[in-house]
Amino acid sequence: MSTNLSLDNEVIADVAELVLNAVEPNQLEPGGYYVVVAGGQPHRIDLTGPEFQDLPKRKAGTTTVRDVASFASYWGKHSVAASEVYADRDRLTVTAVLDAHGGTTPNWGGHRLVLALKHSSAWTAWKGADGREMTQAAFAEFLEDNRADISRPTAAAMLEVAQSIQAVSKVDFASGFRLVDGQRRLTYTETIDAKAGQRGELAIPAEIVLRLPVFNGATVGDELTARFRHRIADGQLRLSYRLDRPDDVVDAAFEGVVSEVAEQCAATVLRGTPA
Repeated sequence: MSTNLSLDNEVIADVAELVLNAVEPNQLEPGGYYVVVAGGQPHRIDLTGPEFQDLPKRKAGTTTVRDVASFASYWGKHSVAASEVYADRDRLTVTAVLDAHGGTTPNWGGHRLVLALKHSSAWTAWKGADGREMTQAAFAEFLEDNRADISRPTAAAMLEVAQSIQAVSKVDFASGFRLVDGQRRLTYTETIDAKAGQRGELAIPAEIVLRLPVFNGATVGDELTARFRHRIADGQLRLSYRLDRPDDVVDAAFEGVVSEVAEQCAATVLRGTPA
């Protein structure tokens, strides 16, 4: 009895295989979800993904821009009533969630626009050398290379200062004092054939005022003060400067960017980062 049952099962399996092999293959349509039997086992075929569609069902992805004008242009093209904007000072970013949740209506939150601010080359140069002691030659060269960023004294006056610093490189400095007009005057003795030579003084301003863009793409420069410092060791002069509260200048520049975004996009800017 069991032998006949086993033979019957084998016959059924053979017939089923013949039937399946006789079925004409059908082309599956994109956008559907199918279950097919192959080798006696069901297999799922998912053709609902965006790669099988002529167009995606929704906008997604993150676009990164570098200035407010580009941010406002993209926002104007893709924003809707529920779109949100967030500003993060620590990351120096402004992020728009273009498909944000709208009231009680949930949304995907997967289409985003990021304004990723980068410091300008001028800011990087002055901030990078902040507090770093330099030789006379290196300091004079730095002033010459970056004098276009100096608002006061004039660029011509700072060029004279740089040239005067270079001109007295082979001297022994003795002391320095501050004048009533704010300048610092450094006394030195010129060395000629290893003998004491002519005495002289080198005058440098106590501080300078810089005007430079903090971020790339900025349309106006931000103002900050650099205070000159000097140190005399074994007759050798070392010069440096200290920027006056540079973090406050970055804060003010970032707030300026946020205000521009709010104005050009007619949007309320939230503080923080989106989920």
